[in-house]
Amino acid sequence: MAPLFGMAQHELNGKGAEVGKDDKRSSIKEFINHHLLDSYDFTLYTVDEENNEHVSLPLPVILWDGGLKVFSSSKFHHGEEVAEVNGDFYKLYHNKIYKTDAQGALEFDDHHHPTNAKPLDFSITKNVVTMLLVSILMFLLFRGLAKSYSKNSGIPTGIGRFFEPLVVFVRDEIAIPNIGEKKYKKYMSFLLTIFFFIWFLNLLGMTPLGVNVTGNIAVTFGLALLTFLITTFTANKNYWGHIFWMPGVPKLMKIVLAPIELLGVFIKPFSLMIRLYANMTAGHVVIMSIIGLMFLFKNWIGSSLSFSLAFALSLLELLVAALQAYIFTMLSALYFGMANEEHHDDH
Repeated sequence: MAPLFGMAQHELNGKGAEVGKDDKRSSIKEFINHHLLDSYDFTLYTVDEENNEHVSLPLPVILWDGGLKVFSSSKFHHGEEVAEVNGDFYKLYHNKIYKTDAQGALEFDDHHHPTNAKPLDFSITKNVVTMLLVSILMFLLFRGLAKSYSKNSGIPTGIGRFFEPLVVFVRDEIAIPNIGEKKYKKYMSFLLTIFFFIWFLNLLGMTPLGVNVTGNIAVTFGLALLTFLITTFTANKNYWGHIFWMPGVPKLMKIVLAPIELLGVFIKPFSLMIRLYANMTAGHVVIMSIIGLMFLFKNWIGSSLSFSLAFALSLLELLVAALQAYIFTMLSALYFGMANEEHHDDH
């Protein structure tokens, strides 16, 4: 009996360990998903995960549902409670707000998607707050850089000494080679803004704040849309001529190639959007997955290896943060240069 009991106990312990591992894996996946998604509050740190106790900054929820509804996100209590506003009830489910009743009941379709009505959402989320803070930071930094130029005869002081080489780099290595010396100046403000904006947001994504702005496809869509609009509305007739009626090409081929060239006009900003989104999201997922392995291993060797690999990848991600800002800016400048290319007669 004793050996049988020992075998049974060992089997139960093994099953318990497997269940524990499954729970940890689920927790790690949930944490990664939570980090990647936007939220209606700015969580600083967790006090008690089991009781869902967090130290966070509530943000304003702004809805249009038969009228303007403004209230604090603290009413949701991290999605556990129903928010009541002027007799209407709203519930937070999978980071989306649905209209419901006092009990918070949700109805689902066959694919387990809520069928409740969704009000128009104009809320100030964590990503929006981060972008506003980065915008203010950039304004203060470059305002100070501009003032130091005017006060010291074109010589920057303080932190401006660090940013001046980057500004010169964007001008001499991105704008002028791709756009040309004649027309690069009218695009410099946008190129500088987009470079530092993406770079600062990428760097914030590496902090423990849980910010993942450039991993939000809506944000990368907005940035790519700006490049598309500037390219479209500043393009000269030579640019459109090469798209719809290419010189030096037989007429039949012009008819065939024109739709393909027109499609390329939209594919270019689409590639900008996907490249930035996919690279930053993939980097966050890989690093957090490797960090999560530290909690699955039960020995110091496996945990140490996971930590070392995560640390090395974090250093690489710092390079990727700057590289993605450079690529987005460089391709935008390239598109601007194509839109302003002058006509050259073939001899």
